[in-house]
Amino acid sequence: MNKYTFLTAGILLLATTAFTWKASQSWTIIDNYEVKFTSEDPSGVFTSLKGDVVFHPEDLSSSYFNMTIDVKSINTGNGMQNQHAVSAEWMDAEKYPEIKFASRNIEATDKGYVAHGKLKMHGVEKDFDIPFKFEKNGSKGVFKGKFDVNRNDFNIGVPGKKASDVLHMEVTVPVSTK
Repeated sequence: MNKYTFLTAGILLLATTAFTWKASQSWTIIDNYEVKFTSEDPSGVFTSLKGDVVFHPEDLSSSYFNMTIDVKSINTGNGMQNQHAVSAEWMDAEKYPEIKFASRNIEATDKGYVAHGKLKMHGVEKDFDIPFKFEKNGSKGVFKGKFDVNRNDFNIGVPGKKASDVLHMEVTVPVSTK
């Protein structure tokens, strides 16, 4: 074969893959993210969030989230309540310093998307779904999700005590392209 045959084959290969290849976008979490939880008691925020975000609406099979929250970053607005929350009686931040979510797959829904994965906290790992929406604006975007977490599913605190069993989570994560 001559060099023109190789060149022609290379051009054809590139041309055909150019229309079928989709690149997932890597995102960097930027300031002003919010991880809020509300209930009858307690309510507050986590102030430390980090992770890997790879997401492209047209390439969900290559998209994923791998997120970590520092348990000691909890802020309920009450110093004594914060100390109690990270104590061995509740979150046990010394033994279980992080809350982690790793997606297994992401699917589109009529309301946005759902990340199916594993949520791990307080030493317990469970299958967990996080519904979310994504708003893109140029090289920036925002992920927004609302979901509930039952603390009893993760053996946090004592069931039936004064604190609410179900925490309503509201997460807003602004991102920019890497």
